[in-house]
Amino acid sequence: MIDLQELRDCYLNTPSKIVLLVVDGLGGLAHPDTGLSELETARLPNLDAMAQESACGLTTPVLPGVAPGSGPGHLALFGYDPLKHIIGRGALEALGIDVELQPGDVAARGNFCTIDSQGLLTDRRAGRIPTELSAPICHRLDRIQLDGVQVDVFPVQDYRFVLRLRGEGLSEAVTETDPQQTGVPALPVRPLNGGAEHTAALVNQFVEQAAYLMSEEDRANMLLLRGFAQMPTLPPMGQVYRMNPAAIAAYPMYRGLATVAGMKVIPTGRQFADEVETMRRNFDAHDFFFIHYKPADAAGEDGDFNAKVRCLEELDPLIPAIRELQPDVFIVAGDHATPAITAGHSWHPVPFMLHSHLTRGEGIPAFNERACRQGSIGSIPATNVMLLGMSHAGKMAKYGP
Repeated sequence: MIDLQELRDCYLNTPSKIVLLVVDGLGGLAHPDTGLSELETARLPNLDAMAQESACGLTTPVLPGVAPGSGPGHLALFGYDPLKHIIGRGALEALGIDVELQPGDVAARGNFCTIDSQGLLTDRRAGRIPTELSAPICHRLDRIQLDGVQVDVFPVQDYRFVLRLRGEGLSEAVTETDPQQTGVPALPVRPLNGGAEHTAALVNQFVEQAAYLMSEEDRANMLLLRGFAQMPTLPPMGQVYRMNPAAIAAYPMYRGLATVAGMKVIPTGRQFADEVETMRRNFDAHDFFFIHYKPADAAGEDGDFNAKVRCLEELDPLIPAIRELQPDVFIVAGDHATPAITAGHSWHPVPFMLHSHLTRGEGIPAFNERACRQGSIGSIPATNVMLLGMSHAGKMAKYGP
């Protein structure tokens, strides 16, 4: 798998513009009753029309058979080898809400969750409680004190929060408390090496105190911690690709990813229509835009096939507004598949299409898994998406003499 720096001498600085729309959890699988995936079921006249004028294919985010998290899935689309550049979700979530991470800090992504009287998980997301209910709980947990370490709890959005630990001798090498299923208790934190025993003990103390403080809540009466991480470093996209990249994303974690990748994060509203309008207002200032659509992934993770279909159909009417900006290259891709029938991320290849003045269509009738499998691009590693986009935009010089 090629990494973005390996061809850095080929990258050219040009005024041409690339838009990369990442539809989170885009790929799906067939419904057992119809034999059709979410994309095949949805009415998507604009995406289908664009597919008929584009080069299409499938991407593999990490490796065949490997179900990626959103972090590796996005990094691959940006051109970073996700096996080489490993970034913990806690750091991304923290950076996405402008939480400062100093060297040595450890951050974790938290979910409020629901447990029953036996301490068994009944809902890993506490019914997706809104921010106005979760923020007061965060303020309560922010008062927890642990010996020798500063504890900070920050609300993110809805049921999510960030835990930041600041002190001497902390390590990110600890296990998560989320068992990734219901009907079982949250897991204790364990050290992954000898240098992490102190951190594991501190986090377990935090969880114990938090459980007591939340015990009277109806839904958010427990928490889960994932993605313990310290501040990462990546070669900046702008420097390596010789571009001026910008990111527009409503959800904090994806702003964090863009920050680590060296993009300028442009503030926007919470709806995808707000993101499109933000890009329109800033279109002259940048030559690369990453724009993010989240709802399809959330519906897939909930196991709600019909809801994911609706989310895809709600995206489709906004595609013409992006095309009206006339980017030189417009890419629609997904960071991973989130089939509703599996209610989680999966390893399946993800539909992908690229439109430019060089693409005239190749007989692909629609934008879905089955159709894109027949496209000229074939099945490629997701890390190759940026190379194709830059070539179509005239941003790649010949390799070798």
